[in-house]
Amino acid sequence: MTRPRAVLFDWDNTLVDSWDTIHDAMGHCFRQMGREPWTLDEVKARTRLSLIEAFPPIFGARWQEARQHYFDRFHAIHLDRIKPLPGVAAMLDDLAALGLPLAVVSNKTGATLRKEAAHFGWTPRFATLVGAGDAGADKPAAAPILMALEALGLPPGDHIWYVGDTGIDMQCAANAGCHGVLLHEAFPGDPALKKFAPAMRFADCDALLIYIKGL
Repeated sequence: MTRPRAVLFDWDNTLVDSWDTIHDAMGHCFRQMGREPWTLDEVKARTRLSLIEAFPPIFGARWQEARQHYFDRFHAIHLDRIKPLPGVAAMLDDLAALGLPLAVVSNKTGATLRKEAAHFGWTPRFATLVGAGDAGADKPAAAPILMALEALGLPPGDHIWYVGDTGIDMQCAANAGCHGVLLHEAFPGDPALKKFAPAMRFADCDALLIYIKGL
């Protein structure tokens, strides 16, 4: 194993804790649509795709109305509630100090992703931030990773690490031909992880950083 040429990250619940915000916004959306809200555990288990892919099977022809209800609530609260996960800021600084290009590939809407990164003052840390709707398809398709790599001027391959917390992230890495790395696994027993197993797993940011420094 050699040191990666670039490290790409998922955003929600890989670098930032947004479960409270997502759960609140989903609850508001479901109530507005006359449905029983999901519990937090249900939200965690069922919200892995971008809304444009996740909502049509749930709400049918009314999915765009549901998405608007979600966004109305989410945008009203997300900057007040979102917070970095422990050790993330220091890890990003240390990876940059090693000369590693960094990027984000997320299923959060691109404009919202970039607003949250700016809120933390993190925008300069990343060469690019690719969100849902930015590429021709969203995760788990390869398109958003390939879009980020184009901005970095790098080809896909095992020398590119994509770090995320779910099986969909590992599937996206595999589809793009990159090295999938699982960080603080969000869904133990996720069946997608059996088919798209990560190349490596790390419990926290410190463990990931120490490993990369040792390469």
